Amino acid sequence: MISLIVNGERHKVDAAPHMPLLWVLRDLLGLGGTKYGCGQGLCGACTVLVDGEAMRACSIPVGDLNGRRVTTIQGLESPVGKAVQAAWVELDVAQCGYCQPGQIISAVALLRQKPKPSDADIDAAMDGNLCRCGTYQRIRAAIHLAARRLGGAS
Repeated sequence: MISLIVNGERHKVDAAPHMPLLWVLRDLLGLGGTKYGCGQGLCGACTVLVDGEAMRACSIPVGDLNGRRVTTIQGLESPVGKAVQAAWVELDVAQCGYCQPGQIISAVALLRQKPKPSDADIDAAMDGNLCRCGTYQRIRAAIHLAARRLGGAS
């Protein structure tokens, strides 16, 4: 049994230690907001926060996370999470929406580290989060909007 704190709730999961966190979240815990994209940690669709750090859930063995805190798109209750999600909606960032949970999680991680990100900071932090619809300019604008609303002068 592996113990995880997911979205603030403690869970004990009966999973092989090498099972990717993504499948634990989706299949064992029923949290479908974290998406499967490439399965190799390259597209960012499966991005979650592990102890506050953006990580790719498809490439993290759940056995490496015993006792750690995982936050998915469903658990973003912080002021930063709410500001990013509100900016996403206001600026109509999503088209198909498939990659957006990973995009939002990465944006939250960035704003927690750099409350006033430059375009270069945003581009670096979001590198590896692919959007087939190409909404990169709106993603950047939403991050700047969220930063301003949170008190950053981005």
